[in-house]
Amino acid sequence: MDLIINSFGTTLTKDNDTFVILHEDGKQRVHPDGIKSISISKGAQITSDAAIMAIEHEIDVLFVDNTGRPVGRLWSHKYGSVSTIRRGQLDFSLSKNAITWIKGIVVSKLENQQAVLLTLRTKSPEEEAIVKKSIGRIEDYRDKIKSLQGEVVPDVAPSLRGWEGAASRIYFDCINHFLPEKFQFSGRQQHPATDLFNCLLNYAYGVLYGKIEGELIKAGIDPYVGIFHRDDYNRPVLVFDVIELYRVWADYVVIALAMQGAVNEDGYSVRDDGSFWLEGLGKRILIQSLNDYLDELVTIKGVSRSRNSHLALYAQDLARLFKNHTQ
Repeated sequence: MDLIINSFGTTLTKDNDTFVILHEDGKQRVHPDGIKSISISKGAQITSDAAIMAIEHEIDVLFVDNTGRPVGRLWSHKYGSVSTIRRGQLDFSLSKNAITWIKGIVVSKLENQQAVLLTLRTKSPEEEAIVKKSIGRIEDYRDKIKSLQGEVVPDVAPSLRGWEGAASRIYFDCINHFLPEKFQFSGRQQHPATDLFNCLLNYAYGVLYGKIEGELIKAGIDPYVGIFHRDDYNRPVLVFDVIELYRVWADYVVIALAMQGAVNEDGYSVRDDGSFWLEGLGKRILIQSLNDYLDELVTIKGVSRSRNSHLALYAQDLARLFKNHTQ
């Protein structure tokens, strides 16, 4: 379970061996067993006793901004990294093997996008043709990416970035065609979003960033040493690399919510500059839907686990890859 503290004035404290959530409507007790993470938004707070108990139970504590993206975190000292993993991570990022790794991630991302498009419900031969054409165009970019050659990542980065971006535009243009009018958008936007769909998507990505960063840290990997994303000073750039494998999980949830019309005017606000922001109800709907999706059992590479567990397994495999690179 992920504990979300995002209502203004809410405090998370400790009483004996349980967490206590204090809010304007009263208080709620939650036992630490089964809690995987705690997210604290602006306007909410956590006491030092509650923070220490979270650390003792190896529960991630994330401080997140209004877009759901972590801006800081507490974690257990037991998550310490061994030097061989970090040395191997640095060596790997400068090797030819890094090209194979990042190409594999982007190719998988495009394959996942094609799979999402296949789930869209077509109602006419014309709509079927739109989906088929989009999948075919993405396939062309997959083939181009597979053919890229170089000695280090900077040799292929410009082409890889351009082709990945072009494929993503095709992907989102196709999705937009099938969305209810209220959720349609003019293109992919980050912060601030000027439409509801991008607003939901940005927040879902923010939650996913936090989960991936936490699993990398637990596995002993430095999230600030990237392979494809390298130039963002003091940002967890390796998370930006790894999330490409899993963005479609957030995509699928947001598309489903849009198709159901699950977020209405009570769940978001529009500011004077035209930007869209999720409010408490919208955040709760999105976070609960995303967490339910991540808790579902799926089979990946012959292993049946929850999607959350697959994130942890991937981080552990990546740590072994980095560690073995130095041996």
